[in-house]
Amino acid sequence: MYKNVFDNHLLNKKTFDAYMFYGQCDFLVEDYASKIALSFTAKEDIQKIYFDEYDYENCLNILSQSSLFSSHNILLIKTVKKIPKKEVDVLIDVCNVNQDSHVIFACMEETDFKTMAKSFTSKKNSAEVRFFAPNISEAMKILKDRASSLGVVFAQGVLAHLYEMHEKDLSLCVSDIDKLSILKEEITTKTITSQCFGMGAVSLDDFLNNLFSGKHYKKDLYKILEEGTNEVYLVNQITSFVQQLFTINSYLKLYGTLNIIEIWGYPLPKNIAQTRANIAVKFKQEQFKSMLEQLLSLELELKSSKITDINSYVQASLRKFSTTFR
Repeated sequence: MYKNVFDNHLLNKKTFDAYMFYGQCDFLVEDYASKIALSFTAKEDIQKIYFDEYDYENCLNILSQSSLFSSHNILLIKTVKKIPKKEVDVLIDVCNVNQDSHVIFACMEETDFKTMAKSFTSKKNSAEVRFFAPNISEAMKILKDRASSLGVVFAQGVLAHLYEMHEKDLSLCVSDIDKLSILKEEITTKTITSQCFGMGAVSLDDFLNNLFSGKHYKKDLYKILEEGTNEVYLVNQITSFVQQLFTINSYLKLYGTLNIIEIWGYPLPKNIAQTRANIAVKFKQEQFKSMLEQLLSLELELKSSKITDINSYVQASLRKFSTTFR
């Protein structure tokens, strides 16, 4: 079933003997699996089996018994591998017989779990819930709700900036919101830059702005890589930035004004939006095409070639890359 159907079951306090959560959003998979488990028993009483710990006989033994510490016997299985349907069928059957037991499968990553999902039917009082990547408004609501529950106040547009910074990874965003909750102050872009980039003393935003503005960037590039940033991740971030600049450039040519909400679907802090617009108008369509081709080629090389010193290779490649548009 889809998320909205399952949410209706939750509102009606409908419970199942077995649950399976899977799909395109690992954050929602983990979040729903955790919430369901906690709806039955306390955190310390949830029995967890993660990834390679999975053992069919052990899981069968756990579900066949009654809990010594709680009125419910909850088993949470987190996996990135498809579990054989025959094993899933038996684990569900045990929960049907032993009313104290409930099994929850949190199926991570985009593995093909369709075979497993077929085991979860209304006849067996079990539910499979498939999640899709949330759209902008759904993601913002999730993050706003999280911030509100922790009493974290974000300045206008800053929460969207955090979401963009983490390339729409809700897990990373929520982790940072949790971390920021200890500050007890309004969160601004300056706070995000100093606390959430994970780049030590170097801001990724500043590096990208300097790289495409013709300013000095080599020291920042060196520091970013020396601090352990994955080279492929960095190239992906640069590619994403170029795509954003191209979108802004195209929009300005079509409409003549900057409307970040129409371009991105959500607001950004004015200073960030204006800085990117100022950079975007510097380039021609042909230059964007050339930049994207170079970056995609570099990413392919890093993933497929046996480069002995990736760090130095990326620094040299990006220096060559920057000369093509300076």
